[in-house]
Amino acid sequence: MTKDEELKLQAAQHAVGYVSSGMVIGLGHGSTALLAVNQIARMVNKGLLRDIICVPASNAVEKAAQKLDLPLTTLNEHPVLDITIDGADEVNLAMEMIKGGGGALLKEKMLAQASRREMIIVDESKLSPVLGMKQPVPVEVIHFGWRYQVVFLEQLGAKVKVRLTAGGSHFITDQGNRILDCDFGPITTPARLAARLNERAGIIEHGLFINLADDLIIAGVQGIRHLKERQQ
Repeated sequence: MTKDEELKLQAAQHAVGYVSSGMVIGLGHGSTALLAVNQIARMVNKGLLRDIICVPASNAVEKAAQKLDLPLTTLNEHPVLDITIDGADEVNLAMEMIKGGGGALLKEKMLAQASRREMIIVDESKLSPVLGMKQPVPVEVIHFGWRYQVVFLEQLGAKVKVRLTAGGSHFITDQGNRILDCDFGPITTPARLAARLNERAGIIEHGLFINLADDLIIAGVQGIRHLKERQQ
């Protein structure tokens, strides 16, 4: 296990300590979130967690949870979640994030909005003083007129790349949409940019997560740092 993997595991273990029996749990997407899923499954198997039920943030997470025999439900059946544990691609100390590197940004944001407690787990490499310094902003768009969205995003100052698969075809989300990865450079006012993207017809969702996290757990070489309620 590399040092980064070890730090991710520490963050996941810390977060799962806040999961209790009887909870409805949102399962985030991505390598760090999957560590939390595995930890939840271990606790269930040991009898340390009982009567939980989980809502996965993607088809991939759903398959992983099924292999671990975790009980699953849907957001339709449980529209309020007790806690969601998820990762982030880039985060600042104001608990603003860029997410969606794995392509599950729409469902991840829906779970975050449905959760009483949205807990984000990262290793310290994901921490940034200003969003956009390390990661582009994923923007999920419908197929119809997607090139028209590229023009709009470029007018906002982004360098836009269509996300491709390893085989060179367009990456398609669980919802059948495309993703445009948008490099805006350092984003000094992420809430303002999020508002512009929210207004645009044909943009299904974007990877700016603002005022959604309740807890930010950062694992670093000096230990765990746990920020709560968007404290600086």
